[in-house]
Amino acid sequence: QLLRVRGIEGVEWAVPLYKGLIKARLSDGTFQNCNVIGLDDASMVGGPPRMVQGSLEDLRQADGVIVDEVGASSRLAHVQLDAAGKVISKRNLQVGDLLELNDRRAVVVGICSVQRTFQSQPVIYTTYTRATTFAPRERKLLSFICVKAKPGVSLAVLARRIETDTGLAALLGSEFSLKTMLYFMKYTGIPINFGIAVALGFAVGTAIAGQTFYQFTSDNIRQFGALKAMGATNLRLLGMIFLQAVVVGVIGYGLGVGIASSFAVIARKTELAFLLRWETLVGTGIAITLICIFASLLSIWKVMRLEPAIVFKG
Repeated sequence: QLLRVRGIEGVEWAVPLYKGLIKARLSDGTFQNCNVIGLDDASMVGGPPRMVQGSLEDLRQADGVIVDEVGASSRLAHVQLDAAGKVISKRNLQVGDLLELNDRRAVVVGICSVQRTFQSQPVIYTTYTRATTFAPRERKLLSFICVKAKPGVSLAVLARRIETDTGLAALLGSEFSLKTMLYFMKYTGIPINFGIAVALGFAVGTAIAGQTFYQFTSDNIRQFGALKAMGATNLRLLGMIFLQAVVVGVIGYGLGVGIASSFAVIARKTELAFLLRWETLVGTGIAITLICIFASLLSIWKVMRLEPAIVFKG
């Protein structure tokens, strides 16, 4: 299949890429599943975006692997236990340390920084040939083929050409991301769990905001009656309520976005995969607006029916 893709018109080069879950045995005898990525031995295409220690060329050393810094400091860290099984000491995985991947020796030759994965598993880079020796034996170990188009060749046209000539699925970067997202949406319970959490948050937020606004109106009903007695129209009073809703909504939205952004900064060096997109901010802003509108309606209804004579009652 790799040779067939290389023979497609418009392909400048195509290289193999391995990606799979391989069990690593740690120094304390425990096991940890890792995302192992095998890069083309010659070009190293698909390597880590930023190296913290060592270089990508160090993978050419015997049994060399590169580990992401979060995995090196957490799940792959060296832990020393006492006789009772309690942790005595813990240190980050370092260059020169040894690992066992599927009962095969691996030497850490570099530490890299990568985007966190959804499963929060350590990421290990090595060469394609070495990855196939780490992986359990299968008839076909090639996971993906990375393709570079010749200058001036449309990526979409080339992808359709590869699909037609080889029968393989050829995806652009954006299409691959969408396919991955749709997999989790379709075949896992994540959308239902998140959907329930969002729905409950929206309902509780609306209820609390509505109660707060209604309480504000009830506590100040005599002041609203006094304003009406002095000639304030219903439109003026409604404007006051909407202004209050806007101010409270903007303050709450700003605090929420600020806290979420601060959490994103704190979680950068942890196992948590946190991504705050502009679509999320827009959607949250729309939800806050709807909550403020619904909450204001409760107060508006009471003010509209208010009689100015209430101010003269005992």
